[in-house]
Amino acid sequence: MSKETQIEIKVLTSLSQIPETEWDRCACPEAVGRAPFDPFTTYRFLKALEDSQSVGPGTGWTPHYLQAKRGDDTIGVAPLYGKSHSQGEYIFDHNFAQAYENSGGRYYPKLQMAVPHTPATGRRLLVRPEHQEIAQSALVQAAVKLAAENDLSSLHITFCTGDEAEAGAQMGLMPRRSQQFHWINNGYRNFDDFLASLSSRKRKNIRKERRQAQNFGGEFEVLTGDEIEPHHWDAFWVFYQDTGARKWGTPYLTRLFFDEAQAHLRRDMLLVLAKYEGRYLAGALNFIGQDTLFGRYWGCTEDFPCLHFELCYYQAIDFAIAQGLQRVEAGAQGAHKLARGYLPVATHSLHWFGDAGFSQAVARYLEAERDAVDDEINVLTSYGPFKTVTREEQQ
Repeated sequence: MSKETQIEIKVLTSLSQIPETEWDRCACPEAVGRAPFDPFTTYRFLKALEDSQSVGPGTGWTPHYLQAKRGDDTIGVAPLYGKSHSQGEYIFDHNFAQAYENSGGRYYPKLQMAVPHTPATGRRLLVRPEHQEIAQSALVQAAVKLAAENDLSSLHITFCTGDEAEAGAQMGLMPRRSQQFHWINNGYRNFDDFLASLSSRKRKNIRKERRQAQNFGGEFEVLTGDEIEPHHWDAFWVFYQDTGARKWGTPYLTRLFFDEAQAHLRRDMLLVLAKYEGRYLAGALNFIGQDTLFGRYWGCTEDFPCLHFELCYYQAIDFAIAQGLQRVEAGAQGAHKLARGYLPVATHSLHWFGDAGFSQAVARYLEAERDAVDDEINVLTSYGPFKTVTREEQQ
């Protein structure tokens, strides 16, 4: 290989070891005068996780960011972490871990190329478009080599794009398919226009839920950018802690993360709060991408009928329609989203195991799982809330 094509890989233990412009030139080259496709691999988001100690020592997420350089030119980067557990990933591998350790192996630590605590699809091999093929290959090879040389059980690239899943499979990684629920904007002019696309029963149910939620006796605040102020995070932190304690035992994000969000991320965020008698009692946090709204966190201190659906799903749809966004990703799990206009879609991940025998067993499992996921998506879609279009109407 000539010197002109040689690629050097650096492993960075902190984003402070690379300039922000250099990282973002790979992570979001489309974000010139506009929002990135998603904010989660931007320098500002990942640095907020790091600076707030939401990743790092004691969290089970140890940064090993990859930087691919050709001469003095950075052509690719990747958010890579050493993991001592499987929390905060949302592509569940607990069965892999149990089988691996039952066979006498040590599953943890492992390597995870992902955005911590964030089940949102996006690029994980962050490469400059003009170097895509060679930089993607270099990053994958470097991650596999890092795992192998350190005798780690595995490498996992989670919530990658479909194109990356195909490219990774060609490089010898094992593709896995999962599913989420997303709302798709079919050119709706307003919420009533969306409702008109639903079956009569589902349409009536959503209207009933919105009336119940909006009659809780208080008001909603829908905030973005500079409208979000520090005292809003004081309120939301209480909601986030409550949900985190119930779902995960310990919240993944620290209180400091929301201060970092106020300083560096508030233009990427939509915060919807419910206020009753002068105090906040519930909230939903979303992140804003170029054409997608990403629902992330919800919490409350008091229960009111349908308030969760209103803040998390219906307010998100309202915002997406008003801003001309093409979809709302409502996060992991939740078949109850189907009745509210969110349809199942496939999500993707890639996996590598150092043990050849175990790798073959996983490959067989993933093949069967992919078929099962595809069947589930088809069945769930058939039970969707939208009107059935007859052949005559199509013609």
